[in-house]
Amino acid sequence: MHPRRDLYPGYDVLDKRDSPSWNAKTRDVLAERLGIGPETHRFLDDADWTTLKAVCDRVVPQPADRADPIPVAALIDHKLATGEHDGYRHADLPDQGEAWRRGLAALDAEARAAYGAGFHELGVWARDELLKAAEAGTLAHPAWGDMPPAKFFSGRVLADAVKAYYAHPTAWSEIGFGGPASPRGYVRMDFDRRDPWEAAEAEPGREAEAFIENRRIGR
Repeated sequence: MHPRRDLYPGYDVLDKRDSPSWNAKTRDVLAERLGIGPETHRFLDDADWTTLKAVCDRVVPQPADRADPIPVAALIDHKLATGEHDGYRHADLPDQGEAWRRGLAALDAEARAAYGAGFHELGVWARDELLKAAEAGTLAHPAWGDMPPAKFFSGRVLADAVKAYYAHPTAWSEIGFGGPASPRGYVRMDFDRRDPWEAAEAEPGREAEAFIENRRIGR
C-alpha cells in the first residue's frame, strides 16, 4: 500500500480556535464534538453498538496511520441520544433511532444467517458483501420488517456516517477546510482562489512551502 499523501501539510484547523475565524458558538460546538470519545455510546445497546462500529469502519475507512481516528460511530450515537434530527424523514423509514436499531439488528441477523457469525466478527470481504447487498436492496431477512434495506443504507448508514465524519475537525484539516469562518467570512469565492487564512494545498515537490504557509495561517 502506498503511503497516504498529505495534501495540506502542517495544517490543523484547531489552530483557528481563538482566531477571528471562529466565534464562541463555533468553539462550543467543536468542544462538544471533541469531547466524544471513540467508545462513548448512550443510545444503542452493546450489541448494536458493536455492529455500528463495524459498519462505520467499512463505510468511512480511515488511514491506518491516524493516531486518533474520527469517532464516527460515537458521533452517530450522540446524535441519536440527544434527539438531534435532520429536519425531514424519508416516508418509508421509521424515526432515526428505530431505523438504526432495526437496521443494525437486521444486518447482524443477515450475517449470522449467511456466515454463521455476527456482523462485527466477519472479515472485510463479507462485511462489504452484506453492505453492498443492503445498498442494492437484495437482503430479505424478516428482521428488516417493512423497512427497505436500500433506503436504510442510503438514508441512514451512508448519510449519517459521512456527515459524522466530515463534521469533525480532523476531517476539516484533512480536506483543508477552515470551518464556518464566522465572523471572519469567506471572500475569495472563485475557482482556484483562497483567502490568505485558508489552507494551502501542496503541489507535488512543494510540500515544504505549503507546510510553512499552513503553519503561519493558523496564527
